[in-house]
Amino acid sequence: MTGRFGAAVSEHPLLTHATGEVVGQVLDQVGEAPDIAILFATGPTTGALEDVCDAVRSILAPTTFLACTAVSIIGNQREVENVPAISLWAGRIDDATAVRLVADRQGDGWAISGFPAGIERGTLVLLADPFSVPVDGLLHHLHQIAPDLVVVGGLASASGVPMGNRVALNGELVANGAVGVIVPEGATRTIVSQGCRPLGDPFTVTRVQHNLIGELGGRPALERLEEIMGAADEGTRALAKQGLHIGTVVNEQAVDFGRGDFLIRAVVGVDRDTGAVAVGDHVQLGQTVQFQIRDAASADEDLSKLLEGKSAAGALLFTCNGRGTNMFAEADHDAALIHEALHAPLAGMFCAGEIGPVGSRNYLHGFTASIVLFD
Repeated sequence: MTGRFGAAVSEHPLLTHATGEVVGQVLDQVGEAPDIAILFATGPTTGALEDVCDAVRSILAPTTFLACTAVSIIGNQREVENVPAISLWAGRIDDATAVRLVADRQGDGWAISGFPAGIERGTLVLLADPFSVPVDGLLHHLHQIAPDLVVVGGLASASGVPMGNRVALNGELVANGAVGVIVPEGATRTIVSQGCRPLGDPFTVTRVQHNLIGELGGRPALERLEEIMGAADEGTRALAKQGLHIGTVVNEQAVDFGRGDFLIRAVVGVDRDTGAVAVGDHVQLGQTVQFQIRDAASADEDLSKLLEGKSAAGALLFTCNGRGTNMFAEADHDAALIHEALHAPLAGMFCAGEIGPVGSRNYLHGFTASIVLFD
């Protein structure tokens, strides 16, 4: 008896054999001609990826087929890092719409084309090449034309040079642009785990210029930070030295601020002469911010809490290539945690940037796990 979703992963050294393994397992789980199939492949498979895609499409016959290359991939409870491997996910979802988005440079800016007219809502699962797509600009463009659209996905990570990655939509495999599929509103839910824990108290930004925060609550921002660090334990101070972050509140109307209320960005420097703190994004006067740190324990707690009480028939995971065994002591951390919580077919990839909503807007993240839950 087949279900609505299926997923499989293979590390077999012969790519033809690996393809047969994942297609055979997914066929057993969902049957022929699913509405959507997505293939995730590591870098060493790039040279033969066109043949793999053709074989998957020929045998499985999905209505919409996507593919993307990544440094590491995910299949059910496993994370296969830095070795040749492929992962295949498929599902039956009514009224899905395939999308190919292209960014063309025009003067000092970009023109984004390819989004279907008339679609204002739903969830766009997006796979993008980081060198040819200005993702922040793309997300801004999508917010302007479809403000209620949820965007979840990630940036290809198999190669660190232009034209080194691959994305595919149906029969076309290319080295640039973005591909995706839009599923109707109500068919999905999202989890965005930024993996941080707060330090000190929230403060209102009382002086700022672009990304340079001059004052927090009427005092120099660096003075506030040094006061927080002075009250912290030795372990927290050591983590802050490795990488300090700041969260900006996305909904200032909330009475209290907790998990999921902050957009996390890195602290990129300080100016001891002026007492200012520089962060990796523009900050607005009057915004509420709170310093944050990220470590394995915080990331584990955040993802575990966000998964509590959740269920799904299938799921996709877009996790940072700085997570996995780069962050956690044990292998398969994110995949195993999600698979244990959901017991649903899961696939995905390690990304060079993760896309997901915080509040009512979609953002590009780092060190984040963005998850799409299919009901």
